[in-house]
Order: sequence, then C-alpha cells, then structure tokens
Amino acid sequence: MSEGKRTAATAWKPGQSGNPKGKPKGATNHATRMVTALMEEGAKEIAQTVVDQAKEGNLMAARLVLDRLAPPVRERSIELDLPNTGTAAGIAEAQQTVLEAVGRGELTPNEGQVLAGILEARRKALETEELERRIAALEGKQ
Repeated sequence: MSEGKRTAATAWKPGQSGNPKGKPKGATNHATRMVTALMEEGAKEIAQTVVDQAKEGNLMAARLVLDRLAPPVRERSIELDLPNTGTAAGIAEAQQTVLEAVGRGELTPNEGQVLAGILEARRKALETEELERRIAALEGKQ
C-alpha cells in the first residue's frame, strides 16, 4: 500500500510557479473589494448619521467627528536659551531655566518634563565622565 505519491500529468513541477507573472501590482483581493464597495455605497449616509448623532449630544459620535476634523497634535519646536551644560553647575542653571519657563507658561508641563529628562541624561553623562577620570587617576597612582 505504500507506493509513492502519484501525481497527475498536469501537476506543477517543483520550482515551477502556477502563476509566473504573479499578482498584478495594485490588485486587491475579493474580500477587500467587497468591503470597499459596501463602504462606498453607504459612506455619505453613515457620515451624516454620525454628524447628526454628534449634534444630538452623543459623545462617541462627537469624538469620531472631532478626531477626523482635527489632526492629532504634534510636538512643536521649542526655543529656550539654556546655559552651557558642560558642568554640573550649568546643568543646574538649565534645569532652573526650564522650571521658570514652565512657571511662566512658555512651556507646557510635558515639554518641561521632556527637557528635564534630557538635562538629567546630560548630568549622568558628565557624572560618568568624572568617575572615569577619577578611576583612571587612582589607577595611575598605584
């Protein structure tokens, strides 16, 4: 009973594609075409229904409308004159400058937090450099 698999004379040979040209660029599958057709068919009515519900006070509908009307807020560039951050004293001054800018409303609290994080990373880098110098000096004395 264990004869090898028999293949029909019309079966594809190994390494031979059944569709040598492949799928055409830009071609969509059947399910995608069907869903797109359904959406296009009722898109105007659906949009109008959502807008009407938003006007009636449906908060979920209002959120859908507003999310589509207003693009998501992106980060803005910040111009803030910071002192030289090459020393620990300079970093402390820069942190004070950021704190004051947040207090004056020139920066949002989130922007201030991001800048404070950057300054903290700079402080750690300076601390690491200083520790390396001290270790090298101690090793040099021995």
